[in-house]
Amino acid sequence: MTDFQVAAILLTLTAALAYVNARVLRLPSAIGLMTTALIASIAGLALDATGLTDIGARVTSLLEEVDLAYALLHGMLGVLLFAGALHVNLGDLREQRAPIAALALVGTTLSTAIVGGVTYAVFAGLGVDLPLIHCLLFGALISPTDPIAVLGILKSAGAPRSVEVTITGESLFNDGVGVVIFLALLTVAAGGEPDATALGRLFAQEALGGAVFGVAIGYVGFLLLRSIDQYSVEILITLAMVFGGYAAAEALHVSAPIAAVTSGLLVGNHGRSLAMSERTRDHLDTFWELIDESLNAVLFLLIGLEVVHLEVTTELAIAAAVLIPAVLLARLASVGLPALALPRLRRGTPGAIAILTWGGLRGGISVALALSLPPGPAREAILVVTYAVVVFSILVQGLTLGRLVRRVTR
Repeated sequence: MTDFQVAAILLTLTAALAYVNARVLRLPSAIGLMTTALIASIAGLALDATGLTDIGARVTSLLEEVDLAYALLHGMLGVLLFAGALHVNLGDLREQRAPIAALALVGTTLSTAIVGGVTYAVFAGLGVDLPLIHCLLFGALISPTDPIAVLGILKSAGAPRSVEVTITGESLFNDGVGVVIFLALLTVAAGGEPDATALGRLFAQEALGGAVFGVAIGYVGFLLLRSIDQYSVEILITLAMVFGGYAAAEALHVSAPIAAVTSGLLVGNHGRSLAMSERTRDHLDTFWELIDESLNAVLFLLIGLEVVHLEVTTELAIAAAVLIPAVLLARLASVGLPALALPRLRRGTPGAIAILTWGGLRGGISVALALSLPPGPAREAILVVTYAVVVFSILVQGLTLGRLVRRVTR
C-alpha cells in the first residue's frame, strides 16, 4: 500500500469508530476509540479462528505499514506534547514546580527500578528467562504517565486544581524523562558498558539539552510571532517550531520531547499574551485543538488494533495479571515517597495521593517504546505485558477515575 492509502484507511477507520462511540458507547473520546478498536480486533481474530476471514493478517499488514513506534516517537509525540503544553499556565506550573519535578524525575526513576525488580522476580518465578536489563527497560517504558485520556475526566469530575496541574505537568515532562532513561538502558542492553558517569552525562545532555534547546526554539518563535499579525503565517511558524525543532533536537542528540514541551510552554504563555492578537489566539487554539484531538484519535485506534500482533502464552498471561497491580503499587510508591519529603503534595488536597496514583494512566508512549525494542523473545514478552498494563490503565483506571475523584474530594 502507498502512504496515502494507509492514511486514508486509518482516517476512515478512526471516523467510523468515533461515530460508533459517539452514538452507542458514549465514552470519553480516547477511551471510546480504543475500546471500539479493541472489540473490533478481538471480533476479527475470532472470525479468523473459524477460517472464514483473514482480518488479522490484513490488520497486521496495515500496522506494519504504519510502524507505530517510529510514527509516535519521531513525529506524533512532538505534536501531542506541544499541543498539550500550549494550554498549560506557567504560573500554575511554577506554583507546583516542586511536586512536578519530584514526580517527573524522582518518581519516574524510582518506578523504573521498582517495576524492573518486580518484573525480574515474576518472570524468574514463572521459569521465563528475561534478563534484568530488559526488565528495567520495561520499567522505564511503563513508568511515564499519559495526560491524554485523563485530563478531560479530571476536569469533568471537578478534581482539585493543584492535583490537575501536578498530573498535567508531570505527564508533560516525564514522557521525556522516561524516554531518556529508556534510551540509556537500551544502550546497556545492546552491549554498552553500564558506566554510571556516562549514563549520567547522557541523561544531562538529553534532558537539560532538550530544555535549553526548547527555550531557544520557543524564543525565536516568539520573536517571529511578535513581528507580524497574520494568523495563517503564525500557525505555520508554530508548525515549523514543532516539526523543525523536533528534527533538529534529534539531530543534536538532545531530548526532542522535552524540547517540544518547553517551546510549547513559552509560546502558549508569553507568546499568547505578548505576541498574538485575539484573532490569532482564537485561530491558533482551534487549529491545535483539532490537530491534538485528531492525532489522539488515530493513536488510540492503533493501540486498539495492536492486539492482533500479540502472541500470548500462559506464562505471559500470568505475568501480565501479576504485573498490572505491581505497576500500580510502584506508582503508589513513586507518588507516596516524594510526598513524604513534600508535605504540600498531600496537605490541603483531600485524596491527592490516591488521585495521583490512580490517575497515572499509561498510553501510546509505552506501547511505542515496547515496539521499538530489537526483535526477539524479550521484546515479545515485554510487548504483551506492556499492552496488558496500558489497556487496564485506560479502560479500568480511566473509566473509574472520575468516580474516585468525586469520592475522595467530598
